[in-house]
This record gives sequence, C-alpha cells and structure tokens, in this order.
Amino acid sequence: MAQKKLLKREEVKKEDCWAIEDLYENDELWREDTEKLRSELKAIGAFKGKLTEKKETLLQFLNEYAKLMERHEKIHVYANQKLHENTKNSIYQKLAGEAQVLENQVSSATAFAVPEILTLNEATLDQWLEQSEELQFYKRFLDEILRGKPHTLSIPEEEMLARAGEMGNAPYQIYAMFNNADITFGSVKDENGEEQVLSSGRFVAMEENSDRRVRKEAFEVFYRSYEQFKNTLAAVFDANLRQASFFAKEHRYSSSREYYLDSNAIPVSVYDQLIDTIHEKLPLMYRYVGLRKKILGLDEMHMYDVYVPLASEVQKTYTFDEAKQIVQRGLEPLGEKYGAVLKQGMESRWIDIYENEGKRTGAYSWGAYGTHPYVLLNFNGNLTNVFTLAHEMGHALHSYFSDEAQPYLYAGYKIFVAEVASTCNEALLIHYLLEQSKDETERMYLINYFLDKFKGTMFRQTMFAEFEKVTHAAVEAGETMTADRLCEIYHKLNQLYFGDQMISDPQIAIEWARIPHFYTPFYVYQYATGFSAAVTISQKILNGEPNAVENYLKFLSSGGSMDPIDLLKICDVDMTTSKPVEEALHVFESYLDELEKFSMK
Repeated sequence: MAQKKLLKREEVKKEDCWAIEDLYENDELWREDTEKLRSELKAIGAFKGKLTEKKETLLQFLNEYAKLMERHEKIHVYANQKLHENTKNSIYQKLAGEAQVLENQVSSATAFAVPEILTLNEATLDQWLEQSEELQFYKRFLDEILRGKPHTLSIPEEEMLARAGEMGNAPYQIYAMFNNADITFGSVKDENGEEQVLSSGRFVAMEENSDRRVRKEAFEVFYRSYEQFKNTLAAVFDANLRQASFFAKEHRYSSSREYYLDSNAIPVSVYDQLIDTIHEKLPLMYRYVGLRKKILGLDEMHMYDVYVPLASEVQKTYTFDEAKQIVQRGLEPLGEKYGAVLKQGMESRWIDIYENEGKRTGAYSWGAYGTHPYVLLNFNGNLTNVFTLAHEMGHALHSYFSDEAQPYLYAGYKIFVAEVASTCNEALLIHYLLEQSKDETERMYLINYFLDKFKGTMFRQTMFAEFEKVTHAAVEAGETMTADRLCEIYHKLNQLYFGDQMISDPQIAIEWARIPHFYTPFYVYQYATGFSAAVTISQKILNGEPNAVENYLKFLSSGGSMDPIDLLKICDVDMTTSKPVEEALHVFESYLDELEKFSMK
C-alpha cells in the first residue's frame, strides 16, 4: 500500500529490499572484481594484431573476451543497482561513476577486435570454423560481426569512438541525476485535505484520483517543476540528439534511427509501418476519448482526466502479497514450470518493492549472468502496480530462462523481444481478471483498464516514437532543438493523437522533459510492437493452440541466439508484416464496442 511518508533507505525492511548481496556481499568484493577486470583488460590487449594469425589465437581471444564481459556486466549492474536504491548516496554515485569509466575502458580495450576480425578472409574463417568445434560455438557471434562490416571503421577510428563513448553518455547521465536526485515537486492536498509530497512515483497515482481537484492540482504542480528548467533540459535533450547523430554518421548510417534499429536487425520499415498503421486507426482513439468524456460527465476533457478509472466505485488497492497471488493465478496458463520459477522469484527477494527517499523512479528488471534477475518497483498498491509486477516479472523470467539455457554470449536478448515477454504477462493477467469478474461495473472498470493499456502502450508509445523520429531528423537536417521548438512539436503530436475532443493543456507540451526513455534513442516504439506480438501470443496460449506454451517457453529460452524477428517466428508471429499491430487494434476495437454498450445502460 502507498506510504504517506517516504522512508529513508536504511528504514526499509530487509524483506522488502532485493537481495543485492547475491551479486556481491559487500563493496570490497566488488572492488576486488574491478581489479581483476583491470588485469584482464591488460591481458586482452596482448591479442591486438594477432587475431587473424591462426584459429587457436582467435579461439583463445573469444574465450577471454566472454569471461571479461561477464565479469564487467556483474560489476556494472551492482554499482548501478546500489545507486538506484538511493540516488542521493554519494558513495554509490562514485561507484557508478567508476563502473562507467570501466565500461568505457572495456570498450576502448576491445575496440580492435571487430575491425581486426573483419580483415580476416571469409573463406579462411569458414575453414577455421569447419576445423574447430570449439570455434564453431562462436559462429553466430562472428556472423553478427560480419553483418556489421559496412559500418565498421579502422582500428584507430573504432578506438577513438570507444573513448568518445564517455562523452556520448553525458546527456543521459546529466538527465538521470536531475530527474532522479535533484528535481523536487512540492506537495498536493489529497481528497481528504492532507498534504502529500508529490514525487514521480506518486504522480500517476494522483492522476488516477477520483477527485478532479486533486488531479488538476497534481498535474499543474508536477509540470510546473519541469517548466522551471525547460531551457536546461532542452539543451541536454539537444545534446542527446547530437551524440546519437554523431555516432550514426561516423558508423556510416544514413540516420540515427537506422543506426539504433540495426542493433536489433530491425528494418526501418517496421518503425514506419507502426506509425502509419496507428495513424490509420486514430479514429478509434478519438472514439475512446469521446466515450471517456461522456462517462465522466465532463463538459471538457483535459489531460488530467486521462488516467482516472471510469468506474470509480470499484477502485481497489492491493497489498503486495495480494498482488503476488493475483499475478501467480493470472499466469497459470503458462504452465507449471513457469509458475514455479515465478513463485521462487517472488519469495526469494528478487524484488525491491517500495519507494524510498532518493530511489530511482519507475520500474525495471535487470541483473547479471550467473545470478538471478532483479526487479525494481515503486509499489503503491493500485491496479497499475499489479500489472507492473506482472510486466517486470515477465522480463525477469525471460532472463532466467535465457540464462539457464544459453551461454553468456547468447543469453542476452534484444529489447525488441524483451517487451513481448513482459506484455504477454499483462495480456494474460487482464484475461484472468475479466474471467473472474462477476460484477458488471467491475467488468466495465477492467475493460477500461485494458483499453488504457492500449492507449498507453500502442498509441502513446507510438506518439513518443514519432516525436523521436521528428526531433532526430530535425537535428540531422541542421536544426537546433530549443525548449520552445520541442514543446511545439510535442504539443502538435499530442493534439493529433488525442483529437479534437481532448483539451491539450499547455502544460502537456513540456511532457517530453519527463520521459527518461528518450535518452535511449529509438527504444519506445518496441513497447507498441511488443504489445502487438504479446496480444497475438497470449491469444494462441489462451485458445489452447497446439504447442503454444511449449513454443513460448522455447522463445523465452532462446536469448539472443537468433535475430529478434526470427525469434518471434518460433511463436508464429511475423513482425515484418502489419498483421500483429492490426490484430491488436482489432482487440482494442472489440473492447471499445463493449464499453460503449455499458455507457448506454
């Protein structure tokens, strides 16, 4: 349940905190590993200029490289997760900074490898692979390198770009420190007239409040805080766009969008197809906005009316134990094996549950190979938080099954498929809740919740994706992104996606400043594509299609052993077509039809 007073980190009960000691028992052991990593970095440099001499040398390098990267991942995850427990903690600010420097040193020390391997005659490499079963293990890893040959520079150039990575990461670091540690929002009086400290974690909960005065006040107070820093935030955002453009151009990509999508082997056409398909279906969104306005009985629909449940009398809050039980029951269609691991994670402190002072906002799943995954939450007890638990445990179990089945180099999966695992859990959970619902009003509430998931994932994330497409292209065309220009672009897109029946309040123009995912360029579109794939897969599972569960578990266990598009084909989902997006929007329309019938009673 939500806490009225934010606790200090040291006041939080141990059982409510993740077992970070499963990574390193203490900081001293972390430091010992960093020293080992530095020694390995020196040793890896001895291979420079020798990778093409003989297959034995190449094999030895790849073995050492895999070991080095596995250690580095553990070091990086621990330092940053400790920082995320309390971003104001100067000790872990320092450790995270050291980890970032190490990451750049790793990139620099290994930068010679890819361009050197690319100088190897492909016929010779094929011969080596045939002659060595041990080297054959690295075939996909080597194939991925060869795929990037047109975008790989000389060894000195790659080393220079690796060193520049520290500067390239600066906009993200600056924004993260501002958004997690420095910005404050003041307080808002709740529906009982009690002062509540506003935070990023509490903002959405307040926007769901049935008291419109609370929603409006929270909306205005929250965005006023960002408005005060809009010029600084615009400068940071512009720098983020420019660093993306710089690295894309230096690697011979036509745009930063092509550069970032290529890391997942995703055609740019998939991105454009998503935006085009959503544009065609925007009348469905306009219908939903109009229906929400009607059910709420409003003369005007404002942006602070977007999140409040339509059936206010069935608003519920949940303890974390209740949330766990609901998620476990909702995911039973995935079978006993999945259920057993899910229960293990929930009972073995994989999860950091509640918000505390300085804690990183939002939610995520992360971890290092060789140790169980971790989930960060800021649990407030509403239905959204229950779905967030299901969502993040989807990520966590994806990591668990991939790590269990794949070696380190092939365990890590691309973001494109990561969102499938998480949103499939959400789709299964909403089905379970609707099946259990006996009350018409409660069913209306749940249907609206599911429609809101579509709105937030399919429509809103596609709007974010279009904002990225426009702003990155503008900078690449020579434009500077000032605060006024960013607000203008964002406000127009908001008007397009919500339609004429929504008042796009002037405050919403600054919303771009609160979206941390923009600092991982061209990330957010995958929420929409992933949601589409997840709806399709969940329907196959719920309909009892032959081998649907087995294929899904195979997909979860395949890590990065195949390209994302091919991984989804295991589940008979083809994201190179518009079909999954269209099918998802058809489900949206069917539930919209049902909600409209409720509104007529």
